[in-house]
Amino acid sequence: MTTSHDPLVHVVDDDSALRDSLAFMLETNDIGTRLYAGAAELLDAATGTTLEGCILTDVRMPDMNGIELVRQLRALGVTLPVVVMTGHADVPLAIEAIRAGVQNFIEKPFTDEVLLDALRPALDNASDVTASAVDRLVVERLETLSTRERQVLDGLIAGHANKVIAYDLGISPRTVEVYRANVMTKMQVRSLSELVRVTVLNHTA
Repeated sequence: MTTSHDPLVHVVDDDSALRDSLAFMLETNDIGTRLYAGAAELLDAATGTTLEGCILTDVRMPDMNGIELVRQLRALGVTLPVVVMTGHADVPLAIEAIRAGVQNFIEKPFTDEVLLDALRPALDNASDVTASAVDRLVVERLETLSTRERQVLDGLIAGHANKVIAYDLGISPRTVEVYRANVMTKMQVRSLSELVRVTVLNHTA
């Protein structure tokens, strides 16, 4: 059982096995959970009451995708941070979700550590001052990228695979891997989802 001061994650996914697995993992890390079989259940729970914590949802669900869920939550006045889970093919959709107000996304399959790293900032609700400082760092790091590295970053943000980026730029997939590694190092990130999250709202083509 959680109290109003305990961390709480609202898990929204139509896959019952995944919901139960996520709940078990989070609760073993002292994070309380509430489970919902779909977006409609969460919206019903959010109507006429105040939700606390953050929301973890699949970006694709039968009744409503993660982007529409965020829009409807905002219409209800619910401003909880949202983290979306996505498959690789859904990266462009996840990026659209971030632009709609989602705080972060993680690609399946993911480790417990990756999930916890994504949820902790959402649960902590970092201050605007801290967020502004992070934004400045992101801009400074973007400015260190070469022209080719920026082109590869454009492709990654568009959700393109390495071989597609290679074709578009007229270089080999191996060379794209090298540029991608350079981008990750310069941006000081460990995963594609982290790279997209920190750059998508600051990145200019």
